[in-house]
Formats: sequence, structure tokens, C-alpha cells
Amino acid sequence: MTPRTVTLLDVARAAGVSKSTASDALQGSGRVAEATRDRVRAVAEELGYRPNSAARRLRRSSTGAIGLHLPQTATRLDYYMNLAFGAVARAQEEGFDVMLLAPASVPGTSGPGRAGTSGGAGASSASGGTSGPVASRVDGLLVIDPEVGDSAVPGLLDAGVPVVTGERYLGPAAAPSGAVICDNAASLTALLDHVTERGARRPAVLAPAGTSAWATALRATAASWGRARGVDVTLRTVPFAATPGEAEETTLALLRSDPAVDAVICAPDGAAPGVLRAAATLGRTVGPARTVGTTAVTNTTGPTDTTAVTDTTAATARTTGAPAPRTTTAAAPLLVASCVDGAATRTAEPPVTAVDLRPAAYGRACAELLCDILAGRTAPDTVRRHAWALETRASTAPTA
Repeated sequence: MTPRTVTLLDVARAAGVSKSTASDALQGSGRVAEATRDRVRAVAEELGYRPNSAARRLRRSSTGAIGLHLPQTATRLDYYMNLAFGAVARAQEEGFDVMLLAPASVPGTSGPGRAGTSGGAGASSASGGTSGPVASRVDGLLVIDPEVGDSAVPGLLDAGVPVVTGERYLGPAAAPSGAVICDNAASLTALLDHVTERGARRPAVLAPAGTSAWATALRATAASWGRARGVDVTLRTVPFAATPGEAEETTLALLRSDPAVDAVICAPDGAAPGVLRAAATLGRTVGPARTVGTTAVTNTTGPTDTTAVTDTTAATARTTGAPAPRTTTAAAPLLVASCVDGAATRTAEPPVTAVDLRPAAYGRACAELLCDILAGRTAPDTVRRHAWALETRASTAPTA
């Protein structure tokens, strides 16, 4: 026998409140005491109550959808696809579909596609403020990594519906209703600290171009970290979504002009394999200086890209009169790391140390904040922080 669906009236009776009070408590609306709200929600969870999303949308004149705006390069990057899936999953839990807004969704461009529980498609323009079509098609908006140079962003922020940004918007426009941010300065600082702890003395950063908060923070941090520690950090700017080929070309030019560079931190998602190819072309072994048996391989920061490989019995030879060991030269090892983790860094050879920004969880966090604001569970102007993790791999860590 199919179990009977739990209704709102069942929840109200079990919680000892009226149906309207139960509805207000679950939606975060109305003047309901916090203790009553908590009790109703606990009862609803215990009974397995699931709101009728269609009926709820009718009651509040809701569209049942939220819009998602990603950077123009999103379709090329693993990071944004994982973020989008995380946002869709969280929105569906609240009964929302997700409408994917076309990059640069302005008059004359293609419209959005729809992702979520019911699919569909439509056309819209991100411009137009409160009178534009976006406000009539969605209950709220997620705007991820907004660029100052993206002409669609000001219209989205002024669309007349709640807006949550993934990272801050640095341009002049209406303030969003909320934001979820990462400490991007701290993540690059952790990478630079890590490679210097592993022996790097001349690190370089392939930083992204563009005007997003992420790109701006990485470029500023590379410079400020070097000044604070008295270390010469070489900065090269590459496209925001640099391909492996573009990263390879930039790294080849960098290492040929300055062979003393002994660590390269590549910012763009998926571009690190290009750095590995450049290292291979120049005969640079990727990984830290290592000891194999009694032979020590140490990195130097001299004007050439060679290291001394010297038998550790040299000191004994000098004191006993035995023949001195043979000294050979080899290309200096190179540490490689990435500001964004993903399939390209995990499956590279060797696997590349990277910052795991947890994109699926980040997408969920952005959608959750927007849903909380729409339901009245969270006040506007809320800023939440998203945690990252440093994943250390063979490109910077000694192997067993």
C-alpha cells in the first residue's frame, strides 16, 4: 500500500498550531515566535513533510525558478560546470528550477536554457532593470564571479529580484542581496608558502587577466606576498580561462628568459598541464629536490638552469685521500602548483598540487543563501564564507 502523503494540516496538528501558523513557520514568514518556528520545522522533518512546490508558487505568485549567470568562459571550465550542478541540486531541494542565463545575455544574443526539475527553454535579456524580462521570469538570481567588464552584470544586480553573487562585484552597481566569498588571497598565500617551504627561492605566478574579484586578488597577492617576504615573485598575466597551450607558451618564454625560476603557480582552471609540458620540453624535472640512495639532488637559484648532483661521500674523500666523486649537471627541478583543482590537476603526470575550491559545495552555498533570503530565513546583505583546502601532490611533494 502506498503511504499517505503528509500534509501541512498534519504538521499543524502534530505541532499544536494552526495551519496558517505552520505555513508561516515553514516559509520563514509572518510573526511567528522562534521557539514555535523551530518546533514546527522539527515536526515537519520528523513526519517527512514535503511542501507542494506548485501550490506554494501559486500562493506567493512565484515563478518557481532562479537565474544563474556564469562568466563567458564557463562552458570551457570544469570548475563552473561543477558549481552549476551544485547550485541546481540545492535549488531543487527548495522546489526551484534553475534558468541558465546566456553569458553576456543582452539584446542581440541568445537567451537562456533552463536546468532543473522541469527543463524548458526561453529567451531573456539581462538588461532592463526592474522593467526587464528577467524579473518576471525568476524569483532571484545567482551571479557567479561577476566581472566589471561584463555589460550584463549591472542590469542583473538591478533586476528587481534578490541577487546573490559568488564573490564580490568590484564595479559600480546596485549592491547584491547577499554574497558567498572565498579568501582568495589566503589560498595563493598558502601555495606560495608551500613551494618556498619545499625549497623554491624564485617562484612565478601565472595570474589571470580580468576584473573579477578572484583575478584581482591573485594579482595583488602575488605582489604583496613577495614584498612582505623579500622574495622576487615573477608575475605573468594569462587569459582568465587560459588553455594548456597558452600556459605552455607563457611558461616556455618565462623559463627561457629566467631559468632561475624554480616554481610556477598556474592560476587558470585546467591550464597546469601546459606548465608540465613546458618543463618537459626544457628538461626540467617536476617535483622537489630529492635524495636517491646516497645521491643528493639540490636546487640552485643561479643564472643557469642546472643543479649539481654530488655523491655524499665527497667529504669522506677529502679527509681520507680517496678519489673525489664525479660531479654531473642536470636541469634544475621545477615545482608546479595550481590555484584551481580539477580533473586536469588530479590526472596529470605527475599529479599537481592545487587549491580545492570545492565548486559543487560552493554552488550549493550560493543557492542556499539565495533560497534563505527568498524564504525570509536570512536577512539581506548577508555575506557567507566558503572554505577551500590545499591538496598536496607529487608536483611539489617528495615521493616515497
